[in-house]
Amino acid sequence: MIYKKERTTKETTVKAELSTEKGAPIHIDTGLGFFDHMLELMAFHANIGLTLNVQGDLHVDDHHTVEDAGIVIGQLIAEWTADKKGLARYGESTVPMDESLSRVVIDLSNRPFLVFKASFNRASFGQFALENIREFFTALSMAAKLTLHIENFYGENTHHQVESIFKAFGRSLNAATQKTGDVLPSTKGVL
Repeated sequence: MIYKKERTTKETTVKAELSTEKGAPIHIDTGLGFFDHMLELMAFHANIGLTLNVQGDLHVDDHHTVEDAGIVIGQLIAEWTADKKGLARYGESTVPMDESLSRVVIDLSNRPFLVFKASFNRASFGQFALENIREFFTALSMAAKLTLHIENFYGENTHHQVESIFKAFGRSLNAATQKTGDVLPSTKGVL
């Protein structure tokens, strides 16, 4: 399946496409090289195709670009997982990246919530402010209506810490979206 979304504000224009087809391409262009790299890793480990183009007000800063990318990717995930019947619902992944270790746990719950536990030894990579990692995942979890727990246990190299978080998110999303049958994964009968 292919899902498409466009969002235009006075701060950004976001065009995105998410594909669940095996081997679908990944093309990311946000104007923020480090962020592009992290989103590519995330999509690869989620086993999805992702095309994302963001034209943002980078002359101001990177906040709107990162947050709005999170909103649109979250909206695509919400559309993809709208019918939760037969989905695993939960996904968990612990990913090492050399000296760093991160865990991400997802619940496709329709109850958006983020727990984010990570601290970094530097403030940015180029124009990309690391404080906006939390903003990205906040926006994504709210738009996707999922519960998301992210924890970086330790790490010395900030690139490795962030990379392990994005890879763990992708792998957790892949696990949560696996088909396990045809039953809604809730004893309440509704999600």
